This record gives sequence, C-alpha cells and structure tokens, in this order.
Amino acid sequence: MRYLKQWLDSEHHSPLLGAKDFVKYIGPGLLVTVGFIDPGNWASNLAAGSDYGYQLLWTVTFATFMLFILQHNAAHLGIVTGDCLAEAASKHLKPSLSKTILLTAVLSTISTAFAEILGGAIALNLLFKIPIKIAAVPILILVLWLLFSNSYRRIEKWIIGFVSVIGFSFVAELSFVHVSWAEAAKGWFTVSLPPGSHLVVLSILGAVIMPTNLFLHSETIQSRAWHKEDPEFIQRQLKFEFTDTLFSMIMGWAINSALIILAAATFFNHQIEVTELSEAKHLMEPLLGNSAGVIFAIALLFSGISSSLTAGMAGGTIVAGMFKEPYDIQDSHTKVGVALILLLSTLCIFFVSDPFQGLIYSQMFLCLQLPITIFLQIFLTSSSKVMGQYKNTFTTKILLGVIGIFVTVLDFLLFYSYWF
Repeated sequence: MRYLKQWLDSEHHSPLLGAKDFVKYIGPGLLVTVGFIDPGNWASNLAAGSDYGYQLLWTVTFATFMLFILQHNAAHLGIVTGDCLAEAASKHLKPSLSKTILLTAVLSTISTAFAEILGGAIALNLLFKIPIKIAAVPILILVLWLLFSNSYRRIEKWIIGFVSVIGFSFVAELSFVHVSWAEAAKGWFTVSLPPGSHLVVLSILGAVIMPTNLFLHSETIQSRAWHKEDPEFIQRQLKFEFTDTLFSMIMGWAINSALIILAAATFFNHQIEVTELSEAKHLMEPLLGNSAGVIFAIALLFSGISSSLTAGMAGGTIVAGMFKEPYDIQDSHTKVGVALILLLSTLCIFFVSDPFQGLIYSQMFLCLQLPITIFLQIFLTSSSKVMGQYKNTFTTKILLGVIGIFVTVLDFLLFYSYWF
C-alpha cells in the first residue's frame, strides 16, 4: 500500500493523467492472472463448491494474498534489474546450479502447459464432441500461431480479451442460480475445515501459486520499463506495478471465487459431487438449461487457450534466460523454448489414458518444483549485489520466508495426500 499512497500523494500527480497512464500500464499482471484461473484450478474449485458449499472460499482469499506478495516481489526484480528470474539466476548463480534449477522450471512449465492444453481440448470435446486427443492438436496450432505471429503487446491484448470473456461468462452463469451472498461473504473471510476437506484445501492453495507465473511476471513487467537507470522512473514503475498486480490478482480472486460459488449454488444444494470438468457441464444442463452448459464450456475453452499462451511464453522466458537473454519471439532461443514446451506437453496428452489423472500428476510435479523457484526468488531479491538499494527489507524477507516455508510444507502435504 505504501507505493499506492505515495503515488496518490505525489505533488506531480494529476488524477486524470494518472488514470490514463494506469490504463496503458495494465497488462503484465493480467498475464499472470491467466495462470491461476487455468483448467487445473477449475477442477479444484468445482470440487470445493460441490462438496462443501461456500465454506472453502477463504482458501481463494488466502492463496491470492500469498500470490500477490510473491508476484509483487518477482515484478520488482524485473523492474530494478532489467532481468527476469531466469536471467538473474544465470548471471548470479554458479552455472551448474542455475542450469539445474532452470531445467526443473522447464519441466514444471511442460507440466503446466499439459494441463492447460488438455483443458482446452476438454472444452472442444464438450462443445463439438471432438475426441480429446485430437482436440489437443488445434489448440496447439492456434497457440503456436498466436505466439509466433504476434508481438508481445498484441498477445497482451488477446489475453485481456480472453480474461474478459471468462469474467463475463461467469457473470452470466451466476445469473442462472440463486446465490446466498451472506454465506459467500462469511466463507471468504472465515477459516473453516469441514471433515474430509483437507485435500481440496491443499489443492486450491497449491494450484493458485505456480512457478511459471513467477518467471513470466518478472519478464513481462519489463515491457513497461524504459530508462531503467533513472531512480525516479524506477519508483514510478514500482508504483504502477503495485496497482496493476493488485488489480489483476483481484480479478483472478473474483473468477476463482465465482467457480466455487457457481458449484455451491448449483451442485451442493442438490448434493451432487463433481470430480471432473466434463461432468460439470453435463450435470449443469438439466439443472440450469443448455445455455449454462455451453457458456461453461466456452469459458473453459478461453481459459485453456489463454493459459496455454502464457505457459508457452514462460517456457520461452526460461530457456532464453538460460542463455542470459530476454524473451524475444524473434530470437532462436525463445522460439525453441516456446515450441519445446508446447509440443512436448501436447505429446504427453497422447500417452494419458485418464485426463483427470493426468491433471493430478501434472499438479504433483508443480508441487515439487514450486519451493525451488520461491527460494531462488527470495535469494535474488534479498541480495544487495542483485537489487542494490531495492533489495528486500528485513520485514519483507521474513514475510517471504514464512510464505516460502508454508508453501513448501503445503505442497509436500499435497504430494503425500495424492500418493498415500
């Protein structure tokens, strides 16, 4: 909040000019938002709402708060140093260590893209009855075409459009059901652990914070960076970044919450358990009508496409960072990274017999890699050699450390729960 207050109190601040500048600045945060409203999150949110009603909404609030702190910190690295997380790791760690860490990040990005392309394929199956494995191919082709034929800023506009469609879809969906907003308000801010809910809670918390988003945000935030050597400009960037990230995280929180609320109002009240994305549409239609099912599938399709785009960008960012280079779709290292991530993730779909189990295994690998990325980020942003005067304060280091330890314990509990 300190950055927002300084920006509003500035003697040079013009409310109209500030508003126009902020609207132009919006974008990097929304690319991150796409990552935590992807199909992997949908399954956890639908399970939470259908099994426990409004009681687990607090998990979205809590997870989004932790995500905001981490993404805000990752964005600072990009603004201050001009390097993304992968570039900074390559420049400031021993080559053997940085390459090992970044290789695990590449594998986690393949895992992420697998879930996202699979989600888009499931949506095509729901809409047009195309077999899931075949449906993955047009999703792959579309995503590759969008990434290789468009500039970053145009991709950003596509993403904003996709997020808008997803948001409006859920506004429409909620209009079909009766929502108890009093129970929802209580659920958002009251910690509750109903019997048997621990696995769903862990799934929601674990699915919101993703390593790919930390790498991506530290790179995309640089699209707004000019004159990085100017301290006044850096301060201005930090203020705008705070507002952009906060706005984007609230958008993601609202969409994830809408999924839980929709499931609670539609399925929980009828004691219907939902365990798969495809089930949700088919079970929704008899209760709410065919149009509700179609809107659900369309929103899932846009979620799959948009999150696949950001997964491809994250892959390009990490591979380019291994060579101490920024993301540049015209550069060979970035191209290889984008193509490698998306092609391998799509190939994996052809070897998965059960799509739902495939989503579970992909999330398990993310759980194992995420702590590595978080503590890499904390190390880099706490270093005066890397960040200079903008390194983490003692309070920030404590807060990030607590989040890092909590997420590590959480993810290993989730991994243990899946297997045992």
